[in-house]
Amino acid sequence: MTAVDVLVIGGGPAGLESAYSLANNGYDVAVLEKEKNICGHLNQAHSLFPNFQNASEVRSAMIDKMTHPKISIHNDTEAIRIKRDIDKWGVETGSGKEFMAPALLLATGFKSFDPKYKEELGYGIYDNVITTTQFEAMCQKGSIVSPHGQKVKRIAFLNCVGSRDEKVGNHYCSRVCCINAVKQSIEAKKVLPEADIYCFYMDIRMAGQFYEELYRKSQEVYNVNYIRGRISEVSPTIDKRLHVKCEDTLSQTPMKITFDILVLMTGIEASLGTVALGQQLNISGEYNFAKSLSLHMADNYSSHKGLFLAGTCKRPLTLPEAVADARSAAGEIKNYLKTLKQ
Repeated sequence: MTAVDVLVIGGGPAGLESAYSLANNGYDVAVLEKEKNICGHLNQAHSLFPNFQNASEVRSAMIDKMTHPKISIHNDTEAIRIKRDIDKWGVETGSGKEFMAPALLLATGFKSFDPKYKEELGYGIYDNVITTTQFEAMCQKGSIVSPHGQKVKRIAFLNCVGSRDEKVGNHYCSRVCCINAVKQSIEAKKVLPEADIYCFYMDIRMAGQFYEELYRKSQEVYNVNYIRGRISEVSPTIDKRLHVKCEDTLSQTPMKITFDILVLMTGIEASLGTVALGQQLNISGEYNFAKSLSLHMADNYSSHKGLFLAGTCKRPLTLPEAVADARSAAGEIKNYLKTLKQ
């Protein structure tokens, strides 16, 4: 049994930032991460919107913080069972390890929507239909190539794959897809300046600081084409490109365009860990995200004493929002631990 002041389940940006804030206040913190590496989805990012900061810089800064002597990182450690024992939280892991602490923070993050559920888009059928994560990996390598070896002349980005979609049961907006499509379309033009880039969208939602400016820049400087409409069907051409059927809903014009690569901007869903632990703890909310005690007044609290929430286990958030929420959670946990000593 490992006893600490605070247990953090999840070693993504929210979990790590919370751990660091708590450690800086003198608390012993154990971070349980089910994967072999910390930093979560940030490991798959090349650059970050809206300023194109290299994601490796942010990852390095977060990893450096984890050298704090008050923090212990436990990789390949998945929380399986959680129980409340009088005034402590106990966590049992898949490897049989046990941890105990008076405060527990759930920071189990998110997973990306599986586009195989949208069969009409051809993901898993055609090699040149890829996800935003796969495109980001191409950008990391500095090479955007067709899997069939053709010169890439035309790329399409499709927003809202698995978001705002009644057919798959996700009615909500994932919040990051629109701006990420803008960022990636600019990255594509930087690598392939002669290529034609198209973004298909339902609505362009540019609510963050500098988002609208980046959207305008993508059109005015990089000549990215935006089409308001959904793709209804994807089929292969004889030369292994993609034949896309769609409609420009602004002009009410049906369209057929050939692309070399189709990039699916997949939405955010509750992670498997969030779903499993949320059900076990009876804190599952809409769409299986963890439900906080009060959205406006107690968003880092759960309905259980000593159990706190941070980051995208609650809802889709951008990286800066998740980090800010993590710091807020750390502050609430600090206040809670102080009350236990009184």
